[in-house]
Amino acid sequence: MLYCPARQPRTPRQAGRQGEVQAPPPPMAADQPRVQPRVYPSPPPPSLPPPPPVVLSPPAPPPSHPPSPSPTPAPAPAPTPVAAYSPPPPRIASPPPPPRHHTKPHYAPPRSPGRPHSNSTRSNGSGKNIEISRETATTIVAIAGLAMLSFIGATIWLVKKKRRRAEPPSALPIQQQPAPPPPPPNYIPSSAGSSLASDGFYLRSPGYPFMRSSTGSHGFPYSPADSGIGYSRMLFTPENLAGISNDFSDENLLGEGGFGCVYKGILPDGRPVAIKKLKIGNGQGEREFRAEVDTISRVHHRHLVSLVGYCVSEGQRMLVYDFVPNNTLYYHLHVNEVPLDWRTRVKIAAGAARGIAYLHEDCHPRIIHRDIKSSNILLDNNYEAQVSDFGLARLAADSNTHVTTRVMGTFGYLAPEYALSGKLTAKSDLYSFGVVLLELITGRKPVDSSQPLGDESLVEWARPFLLQAIEHRDFGDLPDPRMENKFEENEMYHMIGAAAACIRHSAVMRPRMGQVVRALDSLADSNLNNGLQPGRSEVFLEPRTEEIRLFQLREFGSRECSDELSQASWRSRRDL
Repeated sequence: MLYCPARQPRTPRQAGRQGEVQAPPPPMAADQPRVQPRVYPSPPPPSLPPPPPVVLSPPAPPPSHPPSPSPTPAPAPAPTPVAAYSPPPPRIASPPPPPRHHTKPHYAPPRSPGRPHSNSTRSNGSGKNIEISRETATTIVAIAGLAMLSFIGATIWLVKKKRRRAEPPSALPIQQQPAPPPPPPNYIPSSAGSSLASDGFYLRSPGYPFMRSSTGSHGFPYSPADSGIGYSRMLFTPENLAGISNDFSDENLLGEGGFGCVYKGILPDGRPVAIKKLKIGNGQGEREFRAEVDTISRVHHRHLVSLVGYCVSEGQRMLVYDFVPNNTLYYHLHVNEVPLDWRTRVKIAAGAARGIAYLHEDCHPRIIHRDIKSSNILLDNNYEAQVSDFGLARLAADSNTHVTTRVMGTFGYLAPEYALSGKLTAKSDLYSFGVVLLELITGRKPVDSSQPLGDESLVEWARPFLLQAIEHRDFGDLPDPRMENKFEENEMYHMIGAAAACIRHSAVMRPRMGQVVRALDSLADSNLNNGLQPGRSEVFLEPRTEEIRLFQLREFGSRECSDELSQASWRSRRDL
């Protein structure tokens, strides 16, 4: 049985609050030194109950004897560890007053940290709630900002869309252009589009109020630089065209033909145009007319006159073309007192052939001109040929027979098969172009009533001379006497052969327009002479002359010529 001293053990209240470490008591008297016990904590098994209270050994004997060690008290149960939790550091309480009597030390077991754990859990949960609240608030603010920006953008877009609808259609914005020249005296302005010129919508020129788009009812400013065929077909009104042509006065009349009268007009920007008033009946509707104009507007070639616009109204249909300043080939051959030199004639023939070949072979859909003549070949200041009035035969078609006869062709240029059956083909254009070549060679009109009986027709008069020139190289009276024999004989020989091939009676025996172009191009290229004297050009070497001779003999039906050799000779020539 253990000995218990008379001194009472300290109560838990004296031992201090939970979490405090009891300070050791003050040293005892010298006669009774105190031995401080050491505590070795070890966690008990989780399933065992807590151990009984620890009983300390009796106090040490008097100082005369050595002190005996006191038994080691049992370790106190360790608190259950809590995951991810660190208790606050213990606070050291002030030491109690020294005891009067020797008492055995009493150690209270540590209290379970359950309560601090619950407090920390609540604090941790509140922190997470605060973080979640912040994230939610940030998300809501971002969504609200995006919604506000979307609303503002949609509002701006709607406002701009309404403004676009209210304004006339425009092309790309441009740099500021100088003011256009003053309009002609009889020009009648319109208030509908008077502000277009100052808005600067178009790239090269200001807008003009008297024209409308061919595809809609909105005002469409006219752009001179973009007036090429297929790019800007302007829809004019009759009043506007009358204003720019001085009410179609006789002073502005340029000519009259089977399709109608042609007047000169001046656009407000000072650009001259040719206004053709078509002679039409009631056989063609507005839709068909617009379709034909659309076909013509898709054609673009340097040797074809450009279409600027058109006008369709009740009983009136007009076409507006670029104005070609140097009159027609007919004027220079039969009216002008100054004759054309041979080089210029070759240049005109080659250019006109290129334009017609484009209509026949490269244009989609292909177009038959139907009225090729010298008065429909216009010349610019450099004497470059531009073919006009292509595709107008169907535009001006009428139910009356005599009008159709005038529109479909001109006497002296009509192919024999058309005169007999009324059937027009691409070979009909070849015959008409052959007549134009004869005009360039001879200087005579297609039909000249001043000539002796039987010689009024140019073709019938020239046939025997053509055969003589091809077989014997004897030109006789074929060359224009106004040239005074100032021409290259080889070039004259080749042009005579091309003309003879085009005016064959049989349409099947006529060449294609592309073949004629290649033959005439060789003549036009010889203008450079390759540094040689006229008559010694490498273009007209003997082998090529032989090829042309075979081609000419074939067209005149010679039995000595092989079709295969003739066709091979044309394939060997360069393309356009």
